Amino acid sequence: MKKKHIIAILAFTAVLAAAGALAGCGRSDTADGGGTMTLTNVSYDPTRELYKEYNELFQKHYRETTGKDIRIIQSHGGSGSQARSVIEGSRADVVTLALAHDISLIERAGLIHEGWQSDFANDSAPYTSTIVFLVRKGNPKGIRDWDDLVKPGVSVITPDPKSSGGACWNFLAAWSWGLDHFGGNEIKTRAFMTDLYRNVTVMDSGARGSTTTFVENGQGDVLIAWENEALYSMREYPDKFELVVPSISIMAQPSVAVVDRLARRKGHEEAARQYLQYLYSDEAQELAAKNGFRPSNTDILQRYADRFDLHVKLTKISDFGGWEAAYVKFFNDDALFDKIMADVNGNE
Repeated sequence: MKKKHIIAILAFTAVLAAAGALAGCGRSDTADGGGTMTLTNVSYDPTRELYKEYNELFQKHYRETTGKDIRIIQSHGGSGSQARSVIEGSRADVVTLALAHDISLIERAGLIHEGWQSDFANDSAPYTSTIVFLVRKGNPKGIRDWDDLVKPGVSVITPDPKSSGGACWNFLAAWSWGLDHFGGNEIKTRAFMTDLYRNVTVMDSGARGSTTTFVENGQGDVLIAWENEALYSMREYPDKFELVVPSISIMAQPSVAVVDRLARRKGHEEAARQYLQYLYSDEAQELAAKNGFRPSNTDILQRYADRFDLHVKLTKISDFGGWEAAYVKFFNDDALFDKIMADVNGNE
């Protein structure tokens, strides 16, 4: 083929590609071309059951208030991995992730506006959770508090903080107990954490993966888990597990945000905002409680006092100086978690 013909074909192909890109930027995603908007929620592992029900609730609400239908696509995985997927091109309209830090990473990529935590009530955390232990029926290893997890012969299951937001909460809850127990001595607390992770036998990439390892695959003596995940496991497998609330834990705040840049490009920004705002409605707060999450509505939370231990001592991420400070100290490369794991692996 002559060179000028090749150039002409390449030029024509480029024009078609550009036209397709422009057309794609200006359209709204639809389910079947019939005008039904398709909204994408990128979430973390243990919210699967909650959002399966919530999406149906919101679809009904949206239809009643706008006269239009809406379809929700759901994505789940380790919170850190999910954040990276959005940064790398996942077409998210909203994110509902395990911790604010993961959403802040998306903000830094230019996809979410600065100050997003002020968009919704309670720092854009419509529900909270905490960290508990799930043990096998009868609690054969007698696990009652964090110090029981470092005893010889105790097999611990917890996910990897490098990919799982829940795992970061797990680590900070354990660290909180250590600081309290050792009178603020960080050297002794680090030694305790090293002993704890030396007893970890499986470290999955996400919280639901760790639940599967413990509950379905039968590995481990204790699962360090989201409270809602432990409650879900007990509901699904009656008389097989027990929930143990440690003396000290942490108030875990899963956060939500509209992915402004992507939602705006698809014409979904207003619907995305309504989707997250409705999480604060009484109906959605009740649904959160039934799925084991602690409602941000304190009146509704009190109605479920028989389900949640409302007297456990909870530290907060602010006690660590916020997520930025926590990551610098604990979870960035070569920070404390990596050093602890190096000690664990060096002594095996």
